[in-house]
Amino acid sequence: MSGAGPNGLRRLPKRRHLSWTVSLGLLIVLFIFGAIRFPGFVSGQVVLDLFVDNAYLIVLAVGMTFVVISGGLDLSVGSVLGLSTVIAAALLRAHWSPGAVIIVVLLVGSALGLLVGLGIHYLSIQPFVATLISMFFARGLCYVLSPDSIAISDPFFLGMAQAQLPVGFGLEVSPSVPVALLVVLAGVLVLHWTMFGRTVYAVGNGGRAASLMGVPVARTVVLVYVISGFCAALAGILFSFYTLSGYSLTGVGLELDTIAAVVIGGTVLSGGSGYLWGSILGVLVLGTVNALITFDGTLGTWWSKIIAGALLLVFVLVQRLVLRRRRADSGGSKPEEPGARARAWASDVGRGGLRDG
Repeated sequence: MSGAGPNGLRRLPKRRHLSWTVSLGLLIVLFIFGAIRFPGFVSGQVVLDLFVDNAYLIVLAVGMTFVVISGGLDLSVGSVLGLSTVIAAALLRAHWSPGAVIIVVLLVGSALGLLVGLGIHYLSIQPFVATLISMFFARGLCYVLSPDSIAISDPFFLGMAQAQLPVGFGLEVSPSVPVALLVVLAGVLVLHWTMFGRTVYAVGNGGRAASLMGVPVARTVVLVYVISGFCAALAGILFSFYTLSGYSLTGVGLELDTIAAVVIGGTVLSGGSGYLWGSILGVLVLGTVNALITFDGTLGTWWSKIIAGALLLVFVLVQRLVLRRRRADSGGSKPEEPGARARAWASDVGRGGLRDG
C-alpha cells in the first residue's frame, strides 16, 4: 500500500485530491465558457441561484457520499424524497402543525434507511437490491397516500417558499440554502473529523477484513443508510418549499443525478475514497450545465442528461487511471495480500489518522 510508509503518506493525498480538483477545474471552465457565450452569466446572483435551485440535491449528495464511500449504493433517495413531499402535503392538508410534519417526515426517511441498512448487513442483501426494494416501496406508498398532486397552503411553508435572505450587495438566497450548507458542514465534520467517519472509509476499503480487525462494520453500515434516508427526507422538505406541493412522481430519476454528482465530485464507486466537498462540486457542475442550457434557450432539457452521462463516463475513466497508478506505485503487478488495505486503514483508525478521508 502506497500510504504505508512516510513517503507514501505524503503522496496519497495528492492522488485523492485529483478527482475533485478536476471537478473544480471543470466548473471554472464552464463558467468561463458561460461568461464568453452569454453576457451576464457570471454574476453573483447566478452563482447563488445554483445553490437555490439545487439545495435539495446538495442535501441528497451528502447522504449519498456517506453510502458510496462505505462501499454501498442507495437507489431509493429519489423515491424517499417524493414520499416526503406527499407525506408533508397530506399532513398539512389535515391541519398538522409544520413542526410536527417535519419531524414525522424525517423519522419516516430515517426509518426507511434503518430498514435498508439492517437488511444489507444482517440479511446479506446486496445494496442494489435492498435499495431497489426501498425505492419501489416508497414510490408505491406515494400513490397509496395520494395519486394526485396535493397543493401546500400552510403559512409556514408559504413563508419559506417566498422568503429571501439578503447576503449583501443586493444578492439574496432562499432559506433552503443555509439549511443545505449546514448539512454540508455537519457532514464534513462527521465524515472527515470523527472516528465514525474514519470507520466509514475503513469499511469501504474492505468490510470483511475491517470487521476482523475490530472495526464496527454493522453499526457503520446501518448508520450510513440512516444518514442517507434522513438526508433524502430533509431534501423532500426543501423540495416542498421549492414547489409548494406533494406529488407521487416527484423525484423520479433523481437518484441517478445524485450518484452522478457524487462520482463527478471524485468519490470512487467501489468505496473507500472520496471527499464530501467534491460531491458538492459535482452538484454545482451539473447545475451549471443546466444553467448554460437555460441561457442558450435553443437546446432541449434532455441535453443536460446527455452531458451528465458524458461527464460521468469521463470521471469514471479518470478514477480508473488514478486507481491503476495507485496500484503501480504500491508494487506494480505484485498481488496485494488479502485484507492488507483494510488492516492498514484499521490501523490508521486506531491511531486517529486520515482525518481528511
